[in-house]
Amino acid sequence: MMTTKRHKVVELENVVVRFAGDSGDGMQLTGTLFSEAAAVAGNDFATFPDYPAEIRAPQGTVSGVSGFQIHFGHKEIFTSGDLADVLVAMNPAPLKKNLMWVKKGGTIIVDTETFNDKSLEKAGYKNNPLTDGTLTEYNVIKAPISSLTKKSCEDLGLDIKMILKSRNMFALGIMFFVFNREFSSADEYFEKKFMANPLVIESNKRILRAGYNFADTIEALSSITYKVEPAKLSKGKYRNITGNIATAWGLLAASEKSGRKLFLGSYPITPATEILQELSIHKSLGAKVLQAEDEIAGIVSSIGASFAGAFAVTSTSGPGLSLKTEAIGLAVMTELPIVIVDVQRAGPSTGMPTKSEQSDLLQALFGRNGEAPVVVLAASSSSNCFYYAYEAGKIAMEHMTPVILLSDGYIANGSEVFKIPKMTDLPPIKPPIVEAEDLIYRPYLRNPEKLNRSWAIPGTLGLRHRIGGLEKENISGNVSHDPENHQLMCELRAEKVKRVANYIEPQTIFGPDSGDLLVVSWGGTYGVMIEAVKEMQDAGKKVSLAHFHYINPLPNNTEEIFGRFKRIIVPELNLGQFVLYLRMNFQKFRFYQYNKIQGLPFMVKELVDKFNEILEEK
Repeated sequence: MMTTKRHKVVELENVVVRFAGDSGDGMQLTGTLFSEAAAVAGNDFATFPDYPAEIRAPQGTVSGVSGFQIHFGHKEIFTSGDLADVLVAMNPAPLKKNLMWVKKGGTIIVDTETFNDKSLEKAGYKNNPLTDGTLTEYNVIKAPISSLTKKSCEDLGLDIKMILKSRNMFALGIMFFVFNREFSSADEYFEKKFMANPLVIESNKRILRAGYNFADTIEALSSITYKVEPAKLSKGKYRNITGNIATAWGLLAASEKSGRKLFLGSYPITPATEILQELSIHKSLGAKVLQAEDEIAGIVSSIGASFAGAFAVTSTSGPGLSLKTEAIGLAVMTELPIVIVDVQRAGPSTGMPTKSEQSDLLQALFGRNGEAPVVVLAASSSSNCFYYAYEAGKIAMEHMTPVILLSDGYIANGSEVFKIPKMTDLPPIKPPIVEAEDLIYRPYLRNPEKLNRSWAIPGTLGLRHRIGGLEKENISGNVSHDPENHQLMCELRAEKVKRVANYIEPQTIFGPDSGDLLVVSWGGTYGVMIEAVKEMQDAGKKVSLAHFHYINPLPNNTEEIFGRFKRIIVPELNLGQFVLYLRMNFQKFRFYQYNKIQGLPFMVKELVDKFNEILEEK
């Protein structure tokens, strides 16, 4: 590091930092580069990007604020954190929007030169919060970021407007000083990103170091800095990964393991588009990607690819899943394997496109005409998306059924440390592909255990057949309107999905096998649930967690687990969809529910308060 001063270094277990500015201030990049530095330092971490839905909201207004929160430490990190220890606010609007998310006594770093009368008015302030006592409970670092950014590059001959676009690097430099971070990962990013423009590389490096050196000269910062020791991670190769990229990689792995070429037919939609983008750059791994003209074209192209023998996938969010509904029914009727990735966002309709919630569950379970059951899985963290994308592919191909994989905007855009697995460590995937000239082949002749039909690839000698959306006669696959045959086929398709439960892992519990309270959760709330339950357990409470990845079918031991606890609560980021599903299936149990639907994740404290309230109930 560059500093020559002696200053006290305080070691911390974990820290939460939040960067906030206008949507054009580069807060997502700043947070990402800080995350990369945390990864290089060996910390475990989780992030929460929080940005507006508007492409360009009015500059300087609260509605246009973009934020990025990172929780890092040398212990295992499960969430992006409740309240921030440090807030970097690039102008008055992000300060106004984010002050409620900062701990009392926390540090707030502001660009003082943006706190002028016009900016204060646009942010909704009547008085300047830097001088009216609003921030007396915080450690406020007032930095002239704009002028020092310009000064650091005044001899490079660059346009002032271009230089000021890199103010975020000055703020990043301050954070690098405060937390004793190296420049290497940021420098590598500049050199790769701006390879064709050496002056831009030089300006960003200068501004980053100017922020670092400024922090070194400010008494409130230079007298004390912080160190977060590396996390104790098992040996292996790690990288920083978002949920969407992890999903794409899991699908690629399933393709390789199954021997089926990957085909993705998709239409861009927030927050799922990155899956489409990531897969499009992996042609060398055999991936074929079609950006279709709409959601319906995306899924029907995938169904066609599945019929042709590809590992077929389509990706979307809630509004797109609605449009794909009829085609999912076609995949159910034809009994072709296809994975539908739904990265959930706030609804209904277009809702809040950049905000996350868990409100597509009932649509995934029941949102089709007729009796059309599909397997439903849910990923629980950014890195976990890899394994459940892989599992979705394995189940779809081995059981010849559509599988809906539920992710959400929080884990899709958030990132964490990911240990890259070896392909040899992943379980095998064995699709039931029919060999040429199989004399006993019939389109709907089933495996007696799984009840799946075989996968006959068109063009294979002796396997000519037809499929379609009309009801099929059992075994032969001929079109049939016979009432008894229709009931039989509906029952067979339902039983086939039900029998998937015989091929998945039993449900696990975090904590004692029995006790006073069982917390039941699913999907992307895993991190905050386990943090809350750990806090309860550390306080001596008999509380355990059952977090579900398999939604339909539920694991075979689900009822047994529920029966061992006095009370059960189901917290969800919706108005109670999983709890409704559980009540349908396990009517003898009483389920408490706790629901939040604000486009924001749960906070550990609010969960702990609710769990204690239930335990104290007479």
